[in-house]
Amino acid sequence: MKSITVIISGMNCAACSAAAERALNKLDGVTASVNLASEKAYIEYDETKLSYDVLEKTIADTGFKMHDEKSYTVMREQQKLRQHKIAEIKLIIAVIFSVPLFYIAMGPMIGLPSPVDDSTPLLYAVVQLCLALPVMISGYKFYTSGFTKLFKRNPNMDSLVAVGTASAFAYSAYSLVKIILGDAHAVHHLYFESTAIIITLVMLGKFLEANSRSKTSEAIKKLGSLAPKTANVVRNGKIVNIPVEEVEIGDIIIIKPGESFPCDGTVISGTTSVNEAMLTGESLPVEKHSGDKVFAGTVNSEGAIEYKAERIGSDTSLSQIIKMVEEASGTKAPIARLADKVAGIFVNTVIVIALCAGVVWFIAQRDFELSLKIFISVLVIACPCALGLATPTAIITATGRAAEYGILFKNAQALEYTNKITTVVFDKTGTVTEGKPSVTDVIAFNGFNEGQLLEASYALEVNSEHPIASSIAEYAKSHIGDMTKAESFKAVSGFGVSGEIGGKLCYAGKPELLTENGINISEAEKAITELTEQGKTIALVSIGGVLAGIIGCADKIRETSREAIRRLNETGIKTVMLTGDNRAAAEYIAEQAGISAVIAQVLPEQKESEIRKLRDKGEFTAMCGDGINDAPALAAADVGIAVGSGTDVAIDCADIVLMKNNLNDVAEAIRISHAAVKNIKQNLFWAFCYNSLGIPVAAGLLYAFGGPLLNPMIGAAAMSISSVSVVTNALRLKKV
Repeated sequence: MKSITVIISGMNCAACSAAAERALNKLDGVTASVNLASEKAYIEYDETKLSYDVLEKTIADTGFKMHDEKSYTVMREQQKLRQHKIAEIKLIIAVIFSVPLFYIAMGPMIGLPSPVDDSTPLLYAVVQLCLALPVMISGYKFYTSGFTKLFKRNPNMDSLVAVGTASAFAYSAYSLVKIILGDAHAVHHLYFESTAIIITLVMLGKFLEANSRSKTSEAIKKLGSLAPKTANVVRNGKIVNIPVEEVEIGDIIIIKPGESFPCDGTVISGTTSVNEAMLTGESLPVEKHSGDKVFAGTVNSEGAIEYKAERIGSDTSLSQIIKMVEEASGTKAPIARLADKVAGIFVNTVIVIALCAGVVWFIAQRDFELSLKIFISVLVIACPCALGLATPTAIITATGRAAEYGILFKNAQALEYTNKITTVVFDKTGTVTEGKPSVTDVIAFNGFNEGQLLEASYALEVNSEHPIASSIAEYAKSHIGDMTKAESFKAVSGFGVSGEIGGKLCYAGKPELLTENGINISEAEKAITELTEQGKTIALVSIGGVLAGIIGCADKIRETSREAIRRLNETGIKTVMLTGDNRAAAEYIAEQAGISAVIAQVLPEQKESEIRKLRDKGEFTAMCGDGINDAPALAAADVGIAVGSGTDVAIDCADIVLMKNNLNDVAEAIRISHAAVKNIKQNLFWAFCYNSLGIPVAAGLLYAFGGPLLNPMIGAAAMSISSVSVVTNALRLKKV
């Protein structure tokens, strides 16, 4: 059976992917799975029964098109770049024309000089029209999308923008016609600037959201780059370097120090330590002996080994992580925008009222101009321009304020979702802790003092590149200063080091290293047990055949972690630690930090499933992490929060980035989100309230009983007041 991954283009919904999958699985000798989110099909087929061309034709007969993954990816990237560039050009055009239009329309009202003003009504109106049209053309998709949704009785944000700006433009065009016909007072009824500014603001928001969405594909690219492109394989008794795609199950692969593993497998000879941080998040290397498993993308720290390839290509742990990031990102629930909900009722209602009012007055008075004036007046007084501003102004202000303090919300969805968080899940290493081992305990035995123990430790460990050795040497130097190095230094892979200090043979490392060399360590057994139960790594030191002491090392908790967890617990938000580390170490750190629940010894795919379990229980989850191994969980959570010192992949997969590496900012992000969502609701209320109050008057209710028609100036004032109220209220977020 041959396994391939292909792209299927043209799928628009779950029914499409189901149809493609069904068609493939009907073929003899084919097993296929089609993913709509990633547009990928994972196919296994018997080459003796059918060829690739048959698969391609089957997909074509279903109405879709099958592509080679690599070539299609390149094509899609080029297409996305073109679309992004076009969107950028359109936004620039909108800004270039809307800024001077806004100045010309609003400047004279506050005494600013302007090249044209209402003293020359026709010129004033024509200039505004000429400046507004390019902006409307740049944002034409709002109208094609918005009105289509409206006509299908499913209005969205585009419908809101389309109706609001079109009604303002229509009334302005009507006023321009009146100016041409000699009514100079109609110059006060121009709303071209409202049309342009709303379109420009919404285009800016969409452009920023598009930038954010592209981050997922960047993260997946970075994950894919972790695995090497070639592998040293034993073929016919010789070592040959071949592309990693040509590695077969059962191949014997040679790995040297510093190289990455090209596929998953089992060590068959040699001893080494492997940096598995991309899988487990743990900074300490993992020792590997014959029979131990190794994984693609992890890095061989020391020692040359041979291992047998067992999982290759899309079956490796790294490929599974990439697949999970793709799927979790593609299936994340879309945000339920409050403005869309309001628009769904408000826009349809206003249009119906405007049409009914216009028709009723035409029937009653047989005056087309009167009925047109009433129809447009209703749209203008109820013009949802302020509704269009309600969400983006609050979001822009809140995200800008958060950014000042190093909290980066990548999009509006992240800002809104953060308000709903009920459980925050923390990775341990590098998130709650500092991410590197530090000396926590120095215990001397048999008459030796702490200074002698540190001097011997430094002399031995300064020669080693192991992270624990480096932390011990650094600690000793900071407490005592420069010291001599051991002579006849020797590293015992996986166990420790030895050397001569002042003519005495000394050892530093695991208990087994000392006992195998005849050194009695019974006096340290109680300390060994206690430190091990706390999840600490220990190094025993002997001088001249006598146990001198024990040094304990652990990944220290960040200074800000305790306060951050306390703040979350006080607000009723649950806290959980999710880590690949052993349970003893995890529970020790969780107790120090104040985290109530611990899920330990989990692999990346298990992290993602644990997040899903919490979501299935009704929890609205945030995942806070920093490593590549956290990427699937960050993507699967309702809100992914990356610590700024973390890997690029974690940062790209997250919705929020904490640039200051301070967990207090998790609580701050939630607080800002609460304030922003509250502000948006207030904005929507005021926008709706101001405009709605004027609708009966605009529809001619007072005129029917002998009163006046709505003065367009009152309509303009209501529009202005609602917009000013919305913007002013949003600006209050700058004080959060």
